[in-house]
Amino acid sequence: MLARVHSAAAFGIDAHVLDVEVDVSPGVPRFTIVGLPDAGAREARERVRSALHNGGYPPVEGVITVNLAPAAFRKVGAAIDLPLAVAFLQIAGLESASPARRVFVGELGLNGEVRSLRGALSLALAARDAGFDELVLPADNAAEASAVDGLRVVPVASLAAAVAHLRGEPAPRGCGPIRPPAASRPPAGDFSEIRGQAVARRALEIAAAGGHHILLTGPPGTGKTMLARRLPTILPPLTRMEAIEVTRIHSITGVLPAGAGLVEIPPFRAPHHGISAPGLVGGGTRPRPGEISLAHRGVLFLDELAEFRRDVLEGIRQPLEEKRVSLVRVGGACDFPCDFLLAAAMNPCPCGFAGDARRMCRCSAAERARYSKRVSGPLLDRVDLHIAVPPVPWADLQSQAEGESSAVVAHRVAEARRTAASRFPDRPAFRNADLPASRFEVTLKLPSTARTLLARAVDRMGLSVRAAHRALRVARTIADLEKSEVVRAEHLAEALAYRIRSADDAPERLDTGRLAPYHPGQPGQSNPRIPRG
Repeated sequence: MLARVHSAAAFGIDAHVLDVEVDVSPGVPRFTIVGLPDAGAREARERVRSALHNGGYPPVEGVITVNLAPAAFRKVGAAIDLPLAVAFLQIAGLESASPARRVFVGELGLNGEVRSLRGALSLALAARDAGFDELVLPADNAAEASAVDGLRVVPVASLAAAVAHLRGEPAPRGCGPIRPPAASRPPAGDFSEIRGQAVARRALEIAAAGGHHILLTGPPGTGKTMLARRLPTILPPLTRMEAIEVTRIHSITGVLPAGAGLVEIPPFRAPHHGISAPGLVGGGTRPRPGEISLAHRGVLFLDELAEFRRDVLEGIRQPLEEKRVSLVRVGGACDFPCDFLLAAAMNPCPCGFAGDARRMCRCSAAERARYSKRVSGPLLDRVDLHIAVPPVPWADLQSQAEGESSAVVAHRVAEARRTAASRFPDRPAFRNADLPASRFEVTLKLPSTARTLLARAVDRMGLSVRAAHRALRVARTIADLEKSEVVRAEHLAEALAYRIRSADDAPERLDTGRLAPYHPGQPGQSNPRIPRG
């Protein structure tokens, strides 16, 4: 006797439809699963047998051979439990009341309960793309799978519910219509809570508007972490396409809460500085997304940047440029998206008080040099905004009024992003950080004064071509925030000021009366924006 049921399995963040073929023939009882199953898939025989027995269904005896086709990749996890049980019941005489083409996925408990699994959204996409009509899956995963258009999602809480659905009987209690929970922004604070730090607030707004990476440097307790954690509150909500991308990654890694629907807000990830390279970039014997992929379309916050291992930080250099990470393993190759906004924070020296007027730095010049070399120059060159965060006097904290709220700043950010996207209608969700160099001439529209300033800056500041291009992209964002079609010299001057990493890097003058000295390490430094001449 032969039965065939369709299922699906994930590899990386992608999924493939499977044929679960079950053959039962007379002989000494034996149960074999072939088709590259992992240990979790092989253990399905015990779970399925117990679920059938405890559910009161007839046992299937004899020589049982289960084939998971195609056998080109390893099947991971227990998602084949439910289709395997349905195949056994078909051999025992279960008939479907509907000719619909179905895909079954789900892990079975010994009592017949259908438990949640990882990667339900990827499995639903694979079923829809393969032309199937229905996806029968655990009720806890139904909300995320229901985001896939053109596929009927049938949530089941038990094997009995799946059997009732096949027979055309009413769904058991608890398996009604799917109502995805509404997504809400997590309580991450508000921009209005930030007192002082006008430079950092301005830089965060530019970073959010253009998708530019940012580094906050300053002594301990000056608010670097507080600033970075409020960056997601001014980012626009995810589009539907972006939400599906993010949800797939979060689902496959198991960080999506049970019963959750699409992730509709930009994610915020803040890994500890002791993280390994596979944990940050992704990897393992069975490729899994790392923190940079979990931060896709959101913010990756690396606090205490200089405390991360050098090899771990070097692993994100290429993904920062390509916005994808490729992993090759024996079982195959995986591509994980990682288009994130990097926000990093670090102290200026080992003790943290270099440049602090109130507390004396006890580090030697050699110690400060070694500390600064923990983060490579090529990585820092990929960061567009280098911001000093000096201490704010207590009297200023008490006297300053409440600043703009996140909602007000987010409105300006959204307007600037819409302006940038309008120049590239063929590229949805375009940001100025992605502006190709081939389009600089058309998009930037630099006047002669700005061209002269750029030439002098490259010469006096020793900027690489990459750094100069990044400064131009930041200038384009500043112009968009001010609703200027042309990138003027003052926009470029402000962008160049954000490229300065230390007081030693700051040129005295790049232009007569246009670029004033800017020393990020100086306490009490005000907004570095250059006044218009």
